[in-house]
Amino acid sequence: MFPRLCDLINYLLGTGINLPVNTYGFFLAMAFLTGGVVLGFELRRKNRTGEIPSQQKKVLIGGPPDKMELFSIALIGFIAGWKIVGIILNYQEFSNVPQQYILSLKGSIPGAFLVSAILVVTAWFRMKKKETKKPVWIEETLYPHELTPMIVLIAATFGIIGAKLFDMIEHMDDFARDPIGTLFSLDGLTFYGGLILATFAVLWYTGRNKIRYPVLLDAAAPGLILAYAIGRTGCQLSGDGCWGVINTAPKPGWMSFLPDWLWAFRFPHNVIDEGIRIAGCSGPHCSILPAPVFPTSLYEMILGLIIFGILMGIRKKLTIPGQLFSIYLILNGFERFFIERIRINIVYNLHGIHLTQAEMVAILLVLTGVFGLWFTGRKAEKGRMKN
Repeated sequence: MFPRLCDLINYLLGTGINLPVNTYGFFLAMAFLTGGVVLGFELRRKNRTGEIPSQQKKVLIGGPPDKMELFSIALIGFIAGWKIVGIILNYQEFSNVPQQYILSLKGSIPGAFLVSAILVVTAWFRMKKKETKKPVWIEETLYPHELTPMIVLIAATFGIIGAKLFDMIEHMDDFARDPIGTLFSLDGLTFYGGLILATFAVLWYTGRNKIRYPVLLDAAAPGLILAYAIGRTGCQLSGDGCWGVINTAPKPGWMSFLPDWLWAFRFPHNVIDEGIRIAGCSGPHCSILPAPVFPTSLYEMILGLIIFGILMGIRKKLTIPGQLFSIYLILNGFERFFIERIRINIVYNLHGIHLTQAEMVAILLVLTGVFGLWFTGRKAEKGRMKN
């Protein structure tokens, strides 16, 4: 596997570069970025069709420097300078375990103050240059796709928080042993926890900007499943533990034309160092699973791309707001429920019914999607009858 992105590049190109970028973290970032691009595309389209109208907002032109904006710039500059200058001064330590360094309290305090001061002074001069004797309020048009960067930022922030919280609930023993390490590690993220918390946070933000929930959810559905597929690509390439149960059965005949690792894989050099030591290997990530397992993250990547294609294919044919998102919930729920049959996860006993956390949430998603189809269809029918 490829714990760092440079491991993948060196494997493909035969180079020897050293880039301190975690493979899973890179694909996680790409997932949010790609999902945001698709969301922005859909918001533009729905604005053109009139489903999401543009908004008018008042903006003060020529006013004095905004103190809150300067404070925000100072804070961002302080954090950025603290870490970036610290990374430059301690590059070797950072490149060995980048994730650990970023989430630690290590950095450069002088660098933090320097970068913060430079950004604040630059911003202050820029604002003063635009200041006039008589500031005026003007109306500007706010297009829905202009909200995309903030939506992605909110989704990323609350998505990671929700994913970590759900994972901590599912693995309370690990949290009890090392609460700080577990809390600030990007290993162990539960997708559905992130989806649930991020959805509520984004709906709150977009609701404040007068975007109807069903229309926004429809716009987000294709990007959500594409982001999920890209995230699962990172799981597969890094070997982050999202694999299946042991699979020693012979590969079926109908899969004979496919490589063996598509059926069963041992995840050598996995990022979590799970398994037995690889002979002759030195340094970190020298473990391989003792027995092959189902590469479920790869299966989910493929299924995610298929669902993305389905949603993109039918999105213009569905005229009732909320129905595309309902279909997304159903397809996503079915996909995850059946993958859980061959995936390693903690199983809970609910009055004789044995389910994993993901299976429980998947069932709720399917039921919510079915209810959503019924409710939105019924609402649309009532609207037609009134007209």
